[in-house]
Amino acid sequence: MNVKFTPFIMLDGQANEAIRFYEQALGAKVVFKQTFGETPEAADASMTEEAKNRIAHSVLIVGGSELFVSDSEPHLRLERGDQVNICITVKEAAEAERLYDALRSDGKVLSPLQSLYFSPAYGMVTDRFGVTFQIFTERS
Repeated sequence: MNVKFTPFIMLDGQANEAIRFYEQALGAKVVFKQTFGETPEAADASMTEEAKNRIAHSVLIVGGSELFVSDSEPHLRLERGDQVNICITVKEAAEAERLYDALRSDGKVLSPLQSLYFSPAYGMVTDRFGVTFQIFTERS
């Protein structure tokens, strides 16, 4: 099984500030950054300008490790303490489904496993111990 675990920090409108802080404090290098306004969903006329400016995803390199930083989507209400979660990256949707089903057992689904513009199988779940995981499948 080829699985990659990446720490993922989700904030509520402070992602840009956090990215600048991690660049200075940790020597992080930003290799990818996308706002919600740059995603395919941005065509939705109901998205506010504030929402469009939020960070949908960023990848920072610190030493030899990756760190993901984003702002949460407005509909996803994270509690303080939920801001750091683990992104599990797999290559196949079947593996994503297996992991998602195992982790959601006696847990809580935050986002159903589904195909989205950035992943053929993506979902978010908090397990029975209160640990939040994002399950992400790479595009082939």
